Formats: sequence, C-alpha cells, structure tokens
Amino acid sequence: MDYKDTLLMPKTDFPMRGNLPKREPEMQAKWEEENIYQKIQERTKGRPLYVLHDGPPYANGDLHMGHALNKTLKDFIVRYKSMAGFCAPYVPGWDTHGLPIEQALTNKGVNRKEMSVAEFREKCVQYAYEQIENQRTEFKRLGIRGDWENPYITLKPEYEAEQIKVFGEMAKKGYIYKGKKPVYWSPSSESALAEAEIEYKDKRSPSIYVSFTVTDGKGVVDSGTNIIIWTTTPWTIPANLAVAVHPDITYAVIEHGDKKYIAAEELVSNLKGAFDWSDAKTVKTMKGTDLEHVVAKHPFYDRDSIVILGEHVTVDSGTGCVHTAPGHGEDDFIIGQKYGLDVLCPVDDKGHMTEEAPGFEGLFYDAANKPITEKLEEVGALLKLEFITHSYPHDWRTKKPVIFRATSQWFASIKDFREELLESVKDVKWVPKWGETRLYNMVRDRGDWCISRQRVWGVPIPVFYAENGEAIITDETISHVSELFRKYGSNIWFEKEASELLPEGFSHPGSPNGTFTKETDIMDVWFDSGSSHQGVLVERDDLMRPADLYLEGSDQYRGWFNSSLTTAVAVTGKAPYKGVLSHGFVLDGEGHKMSKSLGNVIVPAKVTNQFGAEILRLWVASVDYQSDVRISDAILKQVSEVYRKIRNTFRFLLGNLADFNPEENTVPFDELREVDQFLLVRLNNLVKESLKAYDEFEFADIYHAVNNFCTVDLSSFYMDFAKDVLYIEAENNFERRAMQTVMHKCVVSLAKLLSPILPHTADEVWTYIPGIEEKNVQLTDMPEVEEFENGVDLERKWKEFLLVRDDVLKALEEARNEKVIGKSLTAKVILYVNEDVKNLLDNISESLKQLFIVSGFEVAGSYDEAPADALKLDKAAIVVEKADGETCERCWVVTPEVGKVEKYPTICPRCASVVEQL
Repeated sequence: MDYKDTLLMPKTDFPMRGNLPKREPEMQAKWEEENIYQKIQERTKGRPLYVLHDGPPYANGDLHMGHALNKTLKDFIVRYKSMAGFCAPYVPGWDTHGLPIEQALTNKGVNRKEMSVAEFREKCVQYAYEQIENQRTEFKRLGIRGDWENPYITLKPEYEAEQIKVFGEMAKKGYIYKGKKPVYWSPSSESALAEAEIEYKDKRSPSIYVSFTVTDGKGVVDSGTNIIIWTTTPWTIPANLAVAVHPDITYAVIEHGDKKYIAAEELVSNLKGAFDWSDAKTVKTMKGTDLEHVVAKHPFYDRDSIVILGEHVTVDSGTGCVHTAPGHGEDDFIIGQKYGLDVLCPVDDKGHMTEEAPGFEGLFYDAANKPITEKLEEVGALLKLEFITHSYPHDWRTKKPVIFRATSQWFASIKDFREELLESVKDVKWVPKWGETRLYNMVRDRGDWCISRQRVWGVPIPVFYAENGEAIITDETISHVSELFRKYGSNIWFEKEASELLPEGFSHPGSPNGTFTKETDIMDVWFDSGSSHQGVLVERDDLMRPADLYLEGSDQYRGWFNSSLTTAVAVTGKAPYKGVLSHGFVLDGEGHKMSKSLGNVIVPAKVTNQFGAEILRLWVASVDYQSDVRISDAILKQVSEVYRKIRNTFRFLLGNLADFNPEENTVPFDELREVDQFLLVRLNNLVKESLKAYDEFEFADIYHAVNNFCTVDLSSFYMDFAKDVLYIEAENNFERRAMQTVMHKCVVSLAKLLSPILPHTADEVWTYIPGIEEKNVQLTDMPEVEEFENGVDLERKWKEFLLVRDDVLKALEEARNEKVIGKSLTAKVILYVNEDVKNLLDNISESLKQLFIVSGFEVAGSYDEAPADALKLDKAAIVVEKADGETCERCWVVTPEVGKVEKYPTICPRCASVVEQL
C-alpha cells in the first residue's frame, strides 16, 4: 500500500502565485459587471453616514505616486467604514480649470488668437474630459472603489452654479471687494496668484546699498545727509516713493570722509565692514520717530522720497531704513495708504517696465536690474553691489519667479471673519496634531485672498459694471447668473453680452442709458475646489456637510484645506470637515524628490504592470504615510515578500479546509483544546488591534500585526505542528476538526480584515472558503471582537510555553548543525527545568511531542541537575539525542511501536488505526 494516498494532504485550487498583473483586471471587470459599489451602498443604506470627501486631483497628465498614495489611503478608509457599521459613499472628483490646461493646449499647437474665448474654452473642456477618462482608468486599476460613473467635476454646469452661489453669499456678507494693492504676480502666467500658488526656491539676485540724499532735514539732520537703504530688487527703485524707519529704533548719523549717512545704530558696525569704512564715526543719534517727514530726493528722478514710520522695519539685516514702493510690496502698500502715497506700479502684465519708469521702459523687470544699478552708480547713489542667493517666491505652475505688483483685483476679505476661521480650526480633529497649528498660523497670518485671475479657462467672476463704473453684485444678479450657468454652463458668460446675461428688465441708477459691461477676470481655481462643500456635499443626496474627513497631502494646508475652510466658514460659519488627515510626499529609495531629470521617477502604472496593484496597496499600508515616504524596486520587492507570506498562509488554511463543513464540523469554543483556544485568543487580539488601527488611520500597525500573526502565530507555531494532526488523523478526528474550526475562523477573519487593503486577494480567497453565504467579502462586515472569560490567563500561559518552545527549537537547530539529528522528528528532547516550567508543562494536556514536533520528549530533572553536555538556555537545559525506534512510513514519527500491528508492519499503531478505518 502507498500510504501517501491515505494522508489527508491539503487540497485547494487557490493558486500559490498571485499573478496579480493579469488577475486583478479580471476581478475589477467582474466588480464592475456586478456593480459592487452600488450593491454596497444598498446593503449599508440606513446606517450612519460616513463621508470622506475627495479633494479633486487636477485633470492633466498621468497619475504619479502621490496620487496613488492619496487615493489608496482614502480607499482603505472608505472600504473599512462600509464594513464597520457605516454607509460610506465615495464620490471621486476632478479639478478642471486653470492655467495648466491652457498651457497643455498651447503646447499641443492650439492657437488661442485664432479663435474666440468661447471656442478656446470648448477645447479646454474636451481636453479636461480626455484627462479625466485617462486618470479614472488608472485609479480603477489601483482597485479604488467609488461612484466612478457619477464623479463631481468642477467644470460641470451644476457645480459652477453652486460656486456662483458661494461667491454671491460671500459678497452679500460684505466679504468680497475690489481694490488695487500689491499681489503676487506671475509674469510667466500673466496673472495674479494667491499665496497657495506660491512656492519658494533659491534665486540669485543683485544686493545693492543705495543712498537717498536728504533735501529737508526738518531740523533733525542736515540737508545733504544720505539715508542708506538695502534691496535685492533694484528694478523696484523707479517705484520708490518713501523710506521707512521704525519709530523705536535708534538711528545714527555716520560721518565718512566729507559725507554723512543715516542707518540703524545697531547695524553701523556691519555697514562699516561692508563698505570698508574703517575711519567712519557716529556723530549723532536719534529715534526713528524723530525722522518722520524728513524729505529726501529720489536717486535719479526729480521727485521726493519722504521718511515714514513703519512697525514692519527690523534690524535683522540691511540698514534699518527700508526702501518703500507701495506698488510692489504688501507692507509698503499698507504704510503708503497711511501716508497718502500713490500706488505707483511701473510694470505691466508681462513683467515689462512701463513709461512710468522713464529710461527703462520696455525692459523685462529682471533685465532692468543691471541698467538701473548702472544708473545709480552713475549718479553716485550706489554704495555697494554684490550678488546673493536667497529663497524667493516662484509660480508653482510655471516654476518661474513672481513679483509683487499692484493691480486692481477682486479679494475675499479674511480679516472680516478671521476669528470665526480660527475658532473653526480648533473644532476640527487634526491628524497629525501639528496640522492644527499649521493651518491656525496660516489663517492668523494671511492677508486677504486675491480671488481674481487674468485668464480665460475658469469660472467667471459674476460681476457687472454700470456706466459709472460701479460694480453690481446683487441677490437678483447672482441668482440669475447661477441659473444660467446651471442651464448652459459658464461658457455663456463669454458668448453673450452683459445685457443678455442680466435679468430681464434689469435697471440700475448708475446706468441711465441701460448700458452694462461685465467682469472679464475668472476666479482663482482654489475658489473652484474650495466650493466643493456646497457644490458636492450639499447638492448630492448621498453626502452631507460637514464631511467626516478630508484627506490630502500636506501641501493642501495652504491649498484645499485652506480654501475650503475659508469659503465654508464665510457661508455657513463652520468648517466643512470634522476631521483632516494629511500625508507626506513620495520620494525615491534614497529619499530624493522624484524628477525626470534625475531619472528616478516611479509611476503607478509601471508598478501595477510589474508587481500588481496589491503590492502597491500593501506598500501604502506599510509606510508611515504621515511623513514623507520612500519607494523603490527594492522596497517593493520586500513588500512582495510579505505579500507572498500572507498569500501562502491563506493557501495553507484553505488547503486544510477542503473537507470542512462549518455547519456540521465546527467545534464550540469551550470544547476546543487549550492550544486551539489560545490561537483564537491571538486571532481576537489581532482583530481588536486591527479595528483600532483602522479607526485611528494607523495602517502600518495592521500591516505589521497581520504579518506577525501569519508568520509567528500561524506559520511558525500553529500551522507548523498542525500538520501532524491535519494530514495524519482520520477525517473526523476531534483534534483535526478542532484545528479546522480555528483555521476556518482565521481565514474568514483575515480575509475581512485585509479586504480594505488587499481587496483583490481578499475577494479571491473568499471564493474558496467553505460554507460562506455572501458572494463577496466586500458585502460583509468586519469580524467582531469577542470576550473570552479565560482569555488573559490562557494567553499568559501559552506565551510562557512558547518561550520554552523557542529554547527547544534552538537546541534542535544546534543539534541539526552538529549532525546529531536530521529532521526534528528524528529527535528526542530531554529537558531539565525549574519548578515553574515543570508545572507549566505538567498543565498542558496536548501532546508535547506534537507541539515540539519531535518523536520523543521527557522532563528528566531540575535545571541544576542538567548534565554537562546540555544546552543551557533561559527556560530549560536541553539535551537532544536521536529518538529510539524506527520511522513510521506514514507519519514519519520515530517510535519503537512501528510494526506492533502485524497487518501494518511499517507504520505505527496510531497510523494503523486510521488506515484500518479507510
């Protein structure tokens, strides 16, 4: 007889290899065919609503790893919540307006000048939808579950209509105004920018010290004395109208040669070194307040530059005397208003000097630095020129420097409701906690929000102008424009004249002839996405405001988190979110930022094609995503190894459940052996730990806990010694059915716990589990935490046993290395232990030989009685020797009992009794 045929070896069609790149798309197609998203929404209808509101990615280009990290984290949460007692819809969205799409079309050869604004905008719409389709396909390939057929898109008419309402409500409350003040201006984009669209990069700039000669010292200083200023923007000198000093700083008059100079006393020694003025001496000091209204002369124009007082002046660097150009700086503008100065801005939209800068007109501002510096040197006003590299604001889209430039723009007043914003920040739960401080400080320190842009691809600012120039924003006009946009889309603004866009019969005292014009600027795209709480959360029946969670990259504190908070508090008085969770950026394996020039870019599509989406998802679960994270082929291969262990665990469990019927064969908990109960306690701990980690968004804890459970609790312990029962005993043997009961519970619980993270694998496993009613694991709930009366004591006892077992395994390994034994089943283990360990072993009713996977076992005496050749470890002194007897041909146990049953001379009595039943 071939005894192999009598063994109950594992049987399962669940494949060892995942073959994920091929199998995942097949499963995704099946989900789509079964409309799994809709089925889940129907199943969870009536449960408490949990809304994770999607921050819309920009509809341009292929997905990068940041997209993959973000969407996968969201998917973990939404999938978990739908299995944890909530109805958790997920409505993906896209941000579709703005400069990148205009640029992309220009790069593709679209000539804006050859078509009307409305025609160009139609091209933008077509392009945006192409990009959406491409990105949607890639997101779905990552296994992201959501209402993909009904996403929200910021260019849709119904969304634009709600955005107009938000603008109108803010205007109604007095938060919207038009004013001329310096804003970040991007010559490369030819548009104003908001703070959120600025990034800082190093720039090499000229650093100049310039003297302004006093013409009227007001009896405080002599005429002819020179006030020294320092600046890194020589191109702003033509716009200078004043010099600011701090009222409380002490200023010194320095005499060098036959000239006198004024600077902050604290900086005199620095300046003497910079100018090589070793013989300079201080002849007089005074407070800044004494210098107010002193008149100096502009270095090369025939106009005055007066001395004014400003709290913004510091002595951190420079001279303590600040060159002031109200048209080119926020502080300059504010203080200039106080002193009634003009808002002079001799730079046009493209960054070229205008006629208001005589001698330099037509020059690009940066190119004007050199001739302006040369002019200062020519008139004797240049004291020093050098070059420095410093952090400078850049347009985050074009990556080119921006300037401060005074233009007429539309603003949302932050100061009018800043306190409400700050209080709302406090009411939100922030993860990480520092997010609260970060956004709080941003709101506290930010100026008014410039919401107008001088572009064409965006939502128009719905303002009309009367003949007398008065801006018209009323409930009537806002409501009418909103409905026009809802019906026709915002393109109608560019297709119709102002009179055709106004309500029928509209009149205004500022237009006696009934003539009106319309605003041509569009809204900042952050106003678009920042209005999604109204356009999506309120307008969709399946969502709600405030959302439970916003989850985006840490750059969105200045972006979407910020603009959403601003518009929501302005309109409703409350934050649009109850919680905010942020993640870091994805770097390469060395911790460097990914860039095409470095050749270190890893894209999601490549990862899914090579490894599969499950590996990418498991990587997301493995990292500390709240900080910057690293990814590389080597890292993905490590994650693949963990996936392989998890998959092999599933395969072993499924293979040993081939003949298990849960309804007939399940053994009640209180009838199980202790070792089986212990494993279920360990499983219960895993469930408890994992549910807590899901609730706290600590996915790496789940990754490590599951990996540890599969590797240590199951593979290294329970499944290791279980083979002697599962394969050898008769089909209905009690111990075998007990272990199958445990394994069934494990495979069901693991499939559910891992479903949010590894949905493809969990679904695949689910189809092989015997006795399952639900067709899909996604249509089930998370396993529940159970309370075991003796759980704590049981775990303590068996953990202590595992320490003893670790010692035995070490001794067996050493004996194997020394060729004393071959496989562990050829060994007999003799232990010498202290009283506590002896009592522990005496109180274990399970077969210790089976638990240690040896053929012979004996406790021969106390630890102190161990012979010299014993291996002395923490819990036991151990002697390993060859087991007595012959090897059973069926179970491979070495025993003197082989051949005791005459009918079966090559197997042991235990195996003989099983074979006899067949």
